[in-house]
Amino acid sequence: MRLWPIAAAAALAAAPLISPAYAQQKIVKIDGSSTVFPVTEAVAEDFQKAKKQQVKVTVGISGTGGGFKKFCRGETDISNASRPILKAEMADCQKAGIEYFELPVAFDALTVVINPKNTFIKQLTIAEMKKMWEPAAQGKVTRWNQVNPQWPDQPMKLFGPGADSGTFDYFTEAVVGKSKSSRGDFTASEDDNVLVQGVSRDVNGLGYFGYAYYIENKDKLKAVPIVNDKGQAVEPSMEAVLKGTYTPLARPIFVYVNAKSLAKPEVKEFVEYYMKNGAKLAREVKYVPLPDSAYRVALEHLQKGKKGTVFGGVAEVGVTIEELLKREAKL
Repeated sequence: MRLWPIAAAAALAAAPLISPAYAQQKIVKIDGSSTVFPVTEAVAEDFQKAKKQQVKVTVGISGTGGGFKKFCRGETDISNASRPILKAEMADCQKAGIEYFELPVAFDALTVVINPKNTFIKQLTIAEMKKMWEPAAQGKVTRWNQVNPQWPDQPMKLFGPGADSGTFDYFTEAVVGKSKSSRGDFTASEDDNVLVQGVSRDVNGLGYFGYAYYIENKDKLKAVPIVNDKGQAVEPSMEAVLKGTYTPLARPIFVYVNAKSLAKPEVKEFVEYYMKNGAKLAREVKYVPLPDSAYRVALEHLQKGKKGTVFGGVAEVGVTIEELLKREAKL
């Protein structure tokens, strides 16, 4: 019995030798957009392998807005965003003394999907989508023939991202003409897989989310060609995004990096790894990579300390990467 205190004392004495190893485990914390998640997750997996698991990269999905809330409280090193940072979020970051770098990482084709058994929707115009999604439609436009008299008198079941989603912000800006302006009577979720299930199980279902989630589930869903400003009905694809014909639903996606976090070698290495390998990995997860020059310029911005956003806190539709790279970032 008298041996126990000696063993306990030995264990306690050894504890300080063990715990710093755990305390010093290198972690890169990321959260935010579910749309950007597949790209960042792919980079994180490769990076952890390259570092022989000595650095842990955690990637959460709380939506672009939810991610910025955490980021501007200093809880994360990097925020995934499927739209630029907004004025209110810039103010939150400023209050908390958080400065950041805005790095575009890929292009996404925001995809409108229907149930494969839907035989009447061959294409959609922006005007038709606005009629479905604008706030005035709430409780009033509930059947397909109210959108287009040639469509059947059947109930319309809408699925879309929640209000914390950057995809919701971009879609409402592009379709309704004002960010966050939407009817509220639809099935909303920050988890794109919930939206996939909803549309795939309901013949009258229609939803929207990032292209990668459509590709992953294309056996359960049908993508709708969108009529662009030239009157062409264009299906979402990497080629259409590169050609600039999939408008207005092609958009750049971003990561935001906390400037203080860059002082940590593991974060700096991860971000550099992202910029050097992002194109290849974006392509692998079915996103459209940026031109090589865009990743090089992003790295230069980091090295030169060009902090802030080139959007001024306002969502923009139809902006090209070439335009973005010419602009000066501001906090």
